[in-house]
Amino acid sequence: MRAYRIYRMKEAPRKQFLWAPHVSGSTSVKRKDYEEAEQVEAANEYAAWARLRESDKPLSVGDLLETDAGDLLICKYVGFEPARWWVPETPPAEPVAAAPPAPVLN
Repeated sequence: MRAYRIYRMKEAPRKQFLWAPHVSGSTSVKRKDYEEAEQVEAANEYAAWARLRESDKPLSVGDLLETDAGDLLICKYVGFEPARWWVPETPPAEPVAAAPPAPVLN
């Protein structure tokens, strides 16, 4: 059995997520859109979904499961797909101005 940490998507971003077109591949998710919730133990992500389906807090589309290794899986209409936390790009460092050329003496 594996332990999965559950992250529940907040309601405002969930509405946008539900209306967005399905995109295959890894999904970037923002931490501010999620609230960390309970943990569940299951053989795999689908067993975790089935176990929670009968509880008072089933997984919803947009919710995340995180493995002990830090792998994220997002619940979509088609099943679970890989996800990753979005990390903002750091602006490139300003290049150091080159020193003006030395004057040529004749």
